Amino acid sequence: MAAKKKKDNKATDNTIAVNRQATHEYTIEEQFEAGLVLEGWEVKSLRDGRIQLKESYIEIRRSEAWLCGAHISPMLSASTHVNPDAVRRKKLLLHARELAKLIGSVERKGYTLIPLSMYWIRGRAKLKLGLAKGKKLHDKRVASKEKDWQREKARIMKHA
Repeated sequence: MAAKKKKDNKATDNTIAVNRQATHEYTIEEQFEAGLVLEGWEVKSLRDGRIQLKESYIEIRRSEAWLCGAHISPMLSASTHVNPDAVRRKKLLLHARELAKLIGSVERKGYTLIPLSMYWIRGRAKLKLGLAKGKKLHDKRVASKEKDWQREKARIMKHA
């Protein structure tokens, strides 16, 4: 009898990191996808999931977008001739029209650019960034109550 091959039904998860605090602190108006300029050791660390987006932000300098404050922990097996800088600024790759729109929104309208998540697409690291406005304390309370109500409603519907 021939042995049947078992297919691996496990869905491949392309997500590297998610900034969960972003949706709590900000109201996301619009989302963009950007590529990143990375060094070799950073890519290896990303494949191992060694990144933290919690305190990171996006800065615009000289008509270029930069990811600042993202902490990529270097792997212990990194090469000896490379000096890894864990919080190095990383350049974001965006289309010119997207960059112009972001610059206008940040400088004129008072929006903030924040990283939302990082993931792989066809072997390339991509960053989802959000054009956001900061929430006030009462907005956070309303959002928290709404989230609790949705959770409670799901529990009620499950038992019914």
